[in-house]
Amino acid sequence: MDPAACIAILSLVFLFVLHHLLGVASRNGKNKSVRLPPSPPAIPFLGHLHLVKTPFHAVLSRLAARHGPVFSLRMGSSRRAVVVSSPDGAKECFTEHDVAFANRPLFPSQKLANFGGTALSVASYGPHWRNLRRVATVQLLSAHRVACMSPVISAEVRAMVRRMNRAATAAVGGAARIQLKRRLFEFSLSVLMETIAQSKTSRTEANADTDMSPEAQVYKQIMDDVLPHLSTANLWDYLPVLRWFDVFGAINKLVAAVSRRDVFLRRLIDAERQREDGGGGGDSEKKSMIAVLLSLQKLDPKFYTDTMITSLCSNMFGAGTETTSTTTEWAMALLLNHPETLMKAQAEIDAAVGTSRLVTADDVSRLTYLQCIINETFRLYPAVPLLLPHESSADCKVGGYDVPRGTMLLVNVYAIHRDPDAWEDPAEFRPERFEDGKAEGRLLMPFGMGRRKCPGETLALRTVGLVLGTLIQCFDWDRVGGVEVDMTESGGLTIPMAVPLEAVCRPRAAMRDVLEEL
Repeated sequence: MDPAACIAILSLVFLFVLHHLLGVASRNGKNKSVRLPPSPPAIPFLGHLHLVKTPFHAVLSRLAARHGPVFSLRMGSSRRAVVVSSPDGAKECFTEHDVAFANRPLFPSQKLANFGGTALSVASYGPHWRNLRRVATVQLLSAHRVACMSPVISAEVRAMVRRMNRAATAAVGGAARIQLKRRLFEFSLSVLMETIAQSKTSRTEANADTDMSPEAQVYKQIMDDVLPHLSTANLWDYLPVLRWFDVFGAINKLVAAVSRRDVFLRRLIDAERQREDGGGGGDSEKKSMIAVLLSLQKLDPKFYTDTMITSLCSNMFGAGTETTSTTTEWAMALLLNHPETLMKAQAEIDAAVGTSRLVTADDVSRLTYLQCIINETFRLYPAVPLLLPHESSADCKVGGYDVPRGTMLLVNVYAIHRDPDAWEDPAEFRPERFEDGKAEGRLLMPFGMGRRKCPGETLALRTVGLVLGTLIQCFDWDRVGGVEVDMTESGGLTIPMAVPLEAVCRPRAAMRDVLEEL
């Protein structure tokens, strides 16, 4: 780096430090009675960014153990954050102060990835967000509409199981080594392509039994390139100097990935528009989500723009593929490390459903032990461990501390779900803790809380329940080489496994006739 650039960087650092010191002095001078949450020691200019490590939710859990369930951080020179790590604190934020915390902080990365901050997941609380939320909950993700999706989910589960059965049958010894995340991601994407866009993946005879279709490979690469930049621990969101120089090309990589994503989505929208214009819309009950949005566009083109439709599709695909596949992957990893639980779940399905047909969506709600497994997976590995960040639009108090307007709120669901005051032996996988209403009254919030709660909860629960139940019913599962599954967590917006799960699957003899008919 040449001397002029060094001088420029040092000058900027000096100005930021000076700005921070003057700001602190100003705040202290204005109100000495303000009681802010406790905070770890900070570094000038950087604040607490030196504490940001992967996975960030685990770092914040350790800090909460030292500084209490409500503490504050300074992210860079000016962004103040409050971290809540207790059930009572979360309830206070999302009940008493739900409106005050209904906003989202708008980061540079979010503006790049979410249509300038206008997408449903990151839009500011107000009329635009309320309209998007209404469209999502009433037109796209209502209980009735999700129920209508069940045949699609079932068909895609059967297709995945059929491919896995063929792989196992063709393998030496009748058992195949499967990388589950890839299979589960393709399943999730296929369900969404069918329900959102009435489109199918381009499987041919040549790739009929591969673990991922061409579309799934493309979209998974897009997600792998986008998600790492959307977490709360993304440093260049807080340090403008990193954006100015973009030393590692992170911004260019994000922009390129977002461009590929938008091309992928626009292709689906254009195909559905052509189908609608050609009179192929058909029964409104069976219309795809894009078809519904295009119908609404004709009535109100100013609101239902192509950009708005693309942004809604982006949120649906982004949340629906990664979180569903990740949750199911963690559930299978837990079951592989606890074979007695896997056998108990299999016995429940055999008793309630039998071995002459596959599990259906209606069966899932009656499989109480399977529901316990899913709840325990959500407790230990919530798909978005810090939720999406909130921002206070007014001064308020949390846990007895003052939270000034404009403060970012991070709710550490990972820590809340492992609170030893609420859960006995919280780090242990114990589905039985949810049996017979024993966990009633304890806070479980993998989809968030309050008015910004994820609207896709019903679809996610139906999808995870059906795919997990079918995998347990159809196959006997073993760990690769008998070695315990590595449960190390990675970081980012979601909570992926650091080592993607591989397992050995063998078709169950009792299900042979059913599998042969698929």
